[in-house]
Amino acid sequence: MAEPPDSTHRLFEAHPRSFKSNRYVYPVLSRRAGGISLGVNLNRDKACNFNCVYCQVDRATPGSPQPIEPELIELDRLADELQHTVELVTSGEIFNGQKFSRTPQKLRRLNDIALSGDGEPTICSNFAQAVAACAEVRRRCCPQHVKLVLITNGSMFHRAEVRRGLETLDAANGEIWAKLDAGTEAYYRQIARSNVPFRQILDNLAGAAAARPIVIQSLFVRMHGQPVAPAELDAYCRQLDQIVSAGGRIKLVQIHTVARAPAEHWVSALADAEVDAIADQVRRQTGLPVSGFHG
Repeated sequence: MAEPPDSTHRLFEAHPRSFKSNRYVYPVLSRRAGGISLGVNLNRDKACNFNCVYCQVDRATPGSPQPIEPELIELDRLADELQHTVELVTSGEIFNGQKFSRTPQKLRRLNDIALSGDGEPTICSNFAQAVAACAEVRRRCCPQHVKLVLITNGSMFHRAEVRRGLETLDAANGEIWAKLDAGTEAYYRQIARSNVPFRQILDNLAGAAAARPIVIQSLFVRMHGQPVAPAELDAYCRQLDQIVSAGGRIKLVQIHTVARAPAEHWVSALADAEVDAIADQVRRQTGLPVSGFHG
């Protein structure tokens, strides 16, 4: 994938999770979307059960607020913010402001509403209700092509609250974009630094893919100057194969590297050619559709 021009590249790099007086909803110019994506931050408290080495969220600084339990989303406020921001984009008014005024004409479109944010969205205490609120705004206010997307590490798919949310997502023709950054338990521990068992992630992804087609998002980096080992990439491809052989449907694999400052100074982006090589390997070994995204 060719890099965008420098001025546009800077727009792609800037993904602040704040916009005007909004608490939850923030627009970004997204490479994956090829237009405007409306982020929905369900983790203003920065709650996450992963501590990925490449994450750009500063978890040393507490979120706001900092409750004992994951934050409850104010559903009416979420819906109002989302509707207002949708209208700003679809009317074109957002491009009159300084932040998006340099957006190229071909990217001046609303592509998706992405449940994401400063942590793992499925940890949110009223996740299913938040999905329903976003789905209703999409139904009432968005052009038909606009997708509702859940960006997730897949760790909570086995929970009843999350399953209800996924059913609502399905009913809205939404998509799951699920993280898989490793092929082995050892590398998963290095990259995700999570207490969630790798087997739980794999089982949840297989179960989700058996119920509907999913997108796999994979981010590979250099750690201490070293790229991901060939044996790890082979194991990663085998994990994808196992999801499919178990009856799962993977509609796309997205291969990424870091595009913004990561949590750890010893983490750096792969070269464009390295990203392309991984994408080619995944295509050859799995036969799945693959898209590569440079840093």
